[in-house]
Amino acid sequence: MRAFGHLGAWWRCATLLSLRLMFFLPAGLPVRSQGDSQSDNKVMDNVTVRQGETVFLSCAQGDFVTHTAWLNRSSILYAGEDKWSVDPRVSLVTLNQEEFSIKIENVDMTDEGQYICAVQTSSKPRTTSVHIIVQVPPKIMSLSKDIVVNEGSNVTLMCSASGKPEPSVTWKLLSPSGHGLSSDDEYLEIPAITRQRAGMYECTAVNEVSTDVQTVELTVNYAPSVVEGKDVGVTLGQRGVLQCEADAVPQADFEWYRDDRRIFNGFDGIEIEDDGALSKLTFFNVSEADYGNYTCVAINKLGAANTSIVLYEIIEPTSSTLLQGPGAVQDGNSATTGTHTPACLLLMVALQLLMRF
Repeated sequence: MRAFGHLGAWWRCATLLSLRLMFFLPAGLPVRSQGDSQSDNKVMDNVTVRQGETVFLSCAQGDFVTHTAWLNRSSILYAGEDKWSVDPRVSLVTLNQEEFSIKIENVDMTDEGQYICAVQTSSKPRTTSVHIIVQVPPKIMSLSKDIVVNEGSNVTLMCSASGKPEPSVTWKLLSPSGHGLSSDDEYLEIPAITRQRAGMYECTAVNEVSTDVQTVELTVNYAPSVVEGKDVGVTLGQRGVLQCEADAVPQADFEWYRDDRRIFNGFDGIEIEDDGALSKLTFFNVSEADYGNYTCVAINKLGAANTSIVLYEIIEPTSSTLLQGPGAVQDGNSATTGTHTPACLLLMVALQLLMRF
């Protein structure tokens, strides 16, 4: 079996050598020096094809052609109608007196290089060569992962891509607060990062073929800051709500205090409700003891901030204050009216009392 294997390999090698000699040494002619060669060589323009597409290779035949073949660098693809290539993507399209053409489907980078159409005529060999250039769309191969940093840290984002022609790589911050932060490089350096530069960063790789885009999320942690609290006035026995708003990453936890005493949810009929960046302290039936100064504290792992809010009493008007109200505000033209109005009211009351007897 080994003898047959060696014999088959020797035969194939001999056939290949014979075919090469046949193309470049015309039958019946002596070997000539390079300067005296009768061969007719033609170089066609480069063929540019994108990865995954199909390319067609064709050369003219002419009269009195005895042998013809397509070669790729060191291998023979077709010798006449006989396929020598084992690649299923390579196939014969046309073979006649005018044209000899083949096609290569789903072109890849390995297909790039020089291809030669060799024709043997009755008088001399002729070759036509063409160089295939394969373009590859960009692909982002390495990209920074989503990252969480503390405010003030130095940050470096990395994005590398492959493709042909070599793609250009750019960075930009998609957030409206980015103020045009961008880079025309694989690396984006952000020294002493601030919370305004947190957000989604986009890496774009582009060449003549197409574009590849991927994103990285950058989260910036910072200590809480609270909105100054607004004092709230509530009538005795009514419902009152104190609000505290904080900006923080990670999200702040809230604590409420009355003087130095912490208030817990449900304590003395008080409800505490936290909803994201907002905390509410609700009194459902305000008593005299509830009036006073309250402190809201917002806390996360990076720090704390607080604000004070006063719950004060609003006194509802009584009947006596209503009666005194109009007469309390007078000017020169209303002095008489202000004097007689209470007298009229007293007279009406006296008449009602007399009518009872």
